[in-house]
Amino acid sequence: MPILKRTEASAGTEIGVGLKSQHYQDVVATSPALSFFEVHAENYMMKGGAHRRWLDAVSDRYALSLHGVGMSLGSVEGLDTAHVRRFRSLVDAYDPWLISEHLAWSRTGGTYLNDLLPLPLTTETFEILVANVSTLQDAIGRQVLVENPSAYLSFVDSHIPEVDFLAGLAERTGCGLLLDVNNVFVSASNMGWDARAYLDAVPASAVGEIHLAGHALKEVNGLPLRIDDHGSAVSEEVWDLFRHLIRRVGPRPTLVEWDTDIPALPILLAEAEKAAVILAGETGRRKAAHG
Repeated sequence: MPILKRTEASAGTEIGVGLKSQHYQDVVATSPALSFFEVHAENYMMKGGAHRRWLDAVSDRYALSLHGVGMSLGSVEGLDTAHVRRFRSLVDAYDPWLISEHLAWSRTGGTYLNDLLPLPLTTETFEILVANVSTLQDAIGRQVLVENPSAYLSFVDSHIPEVDFLAGLAERTGCGLLLDVNNVFVSASNMGWDARAYLDAVPASAVGEIHLAGHALKEVNGLPLRIDDHGSAVSEEVWDLFRHLIRRVGPRPTLVEWDTDIPALPILLAEAEKAAVILAGETGRRKAAHG
């Protein structure tokens, strides 16, 4: 798999993994056959230091996907201008290939909460997201991909289906979508809706990146609950949904996340290789169909 240069256009078959400090040395020493690495923006907002030096070394060899986890796009009080400045400084310094954030909120009254909290999907919330996504994109001069969340509860006031909410957001702001297939499966399982119907309703042209990850299955009050913990291999159900999705929308840049109980790098690379095989198979199928 060729290493992706920042200036190259996307072919849709690019594969990446999250860059973890446990793997810094192995990545630089072995240059694994990946197209890009994803980094959480908030982990690199300091000036200088070991983390930035390692990121410099990795970015010299690979394209980066900059994934924010603290922008709080759903905050009714708007974006934190200081946080936006720090985010833009990373964009300017590393010229990331992809940039993304979450359909969530995590800040109120100047206090940051260490979680991606859910939003009621209402007309009022939609307008808040439109304003905040537009502000962020204007500030950094780049398109942002917005990721669908994992759901464990629903709001009584929600009246817009999540997939329609995201599609409308992309249409109004010009943002793209980061489609997390594991999150779709977790939400569908917990909330009792059809994961394939959700994937079939996503506007294909808006999908700029795909996430894959593992999740935990627990029992709460005698009922199964799936937790998006990114702490294990991708489940077979999620692989099946991934195949279904790319058969519909075509290959897209795909990232494998593994953020807790982090394994040795070869285990993570093996998961990435599974995704690469699926993308290559769909690419070959499409070429044959048009040959």
